[in-house]
Parts: sequence; structure tokens; C-alpha cells
Amino acid sequence: MQNKVLTQISALLVFFSLSFTIFADVLVFGGTRGIGLETVRQLKESGEAVTVLVRETSDLTALNAIDGVTTTVGDAMDMESVTRAYAAGEFESAISTLGGSWDHGFTVDSVGNIHAIDGAKAAGVNRFILVTSIGAGDSRAAAPAKMLQALAPVLVEKEKAERHLVDSGLTWTIIRPGFLKDKPKNNQGFLTQETSAVGLIGREEVARLVVESVSSEATFGRIYSAFERK
Repeated sequence: MQNKVLTQISALLVFFSLSFTIFADVLVFGGTRGIGLETVRQLKESGEAVTVLVRETSDLTALNAIDGVTTTVGDAMDMESVTRAYAAGEFESAISTLGGSWDHGFTVDSVGNIHAIDGAKAAGVNRFILVTSIGAGDSRAAAPAKMLQALAPVLVEKEKAERHLVDSGLTWTIIRPGFLKDKPKNNQGFLTQETSAVGLIGREEVARLVVESVSSEATFGRIYSAFERK
């Protein structure tokens, strides 16, 4: 009788534990639009469990159309929110495609990404992929002068996040997409460490390269530019 009671108690404890913990493989920052949204979609198609940090004001229409995605409410600019997001599940990796806008500024490109990186390290999530932009860091020479002039405020912030990730001690990969296009995935995208290269790439192709990089040891500790074959 006593053993039966203990078994029932153990079963209840397991039930409540599962009920209040989100189990997910990947935590995504910036997953409500653009490359981030497409990354979430392709992660789900590949069978990954995915959680996305979303703001209270985020438009979740497109994200909610992807079956099985978990969301956790917060703001990457608030470190406490980021800490709670990592505590919401058991994550194996994190991906950030965070980026600002001319309307709201570009601080999120540095501070938001740095919070995501620091949160991963504190939570013991060792794998981190950061998507930035061609023209950042040592790919500056590849970008046209007009682009560098126009995007100077953005690139400065993205470079801060890149340097922070490189120095973080995490197992990292940085992907710098070329000029972005809205076009269907075509499997023509590729990663290169050639810092003088420049070209076009569709957002869906960037997402494919990000998803494939998650478990690819060949990409660990590497900075890439991403383009499509002509």
C-alpha cells in the first residue's frame, strides 16, 4: 500500500514538473519577422522545439500561424526579461536575428544581442548563432561606400554584439547576410569566410543556412558572409 502511494506521489510530481516547464531545444530572439520568423518556420519543419521571446506589443499574426511554436513575453533590452526567457525551458541553443529600425533606433543591435548572449552564458546554453550584416567587422571592405555611409549607425552596434559574442566563451557562429531579398528558398545560399565577397541572398536562404549551422561543428567559432550563387 505504501509503495502504491509513493508511486502515485511520484507520478504527480512528474506531472506538475512537466506542466510548469517549457521544454524546447532552441530559444530565438527576433523571431516575429524577417529572417527570424523564417528561421522559426524552418526550425519547426526540421522537427525542433522552438520558443520565441516576444514583446507585449509584437504583431504575432505570422508567428502564430506556425504550429507548435512556444512564446515567452519579454524584451531583449531588459536583462531580467532575457533571464526569465532562458529559465522558461531547457534549451540547447539560442539564435538571435535582433535588429533595430530607423524609427526606434539601433541600440537593440548591440544591447539586445549582448543581453541574449549573456543570458545564454548564465543559463548554460553553450551554442549561440548571431545574424548581423555584411559590412560589419572585417567585411567592411566588401560593402559599397554608399551602404557603409547609410548604415554606419547600424553596423557600429552590430559590431559591438559580434565582439561580445567572440569573447563570450560560448560555442558561437556569426552569419553576415549580403543584400537581402524576399524570394523563395532555392538552396543556392552558401557561407564563405571570404571577407571581400559581396552579393545578394533571400531571407529564406539565410534562415536555411542558420538552421543548418545550429548542429554543424564545422561552423563553430567561425564568422561567415552569406550569399547566393549566381
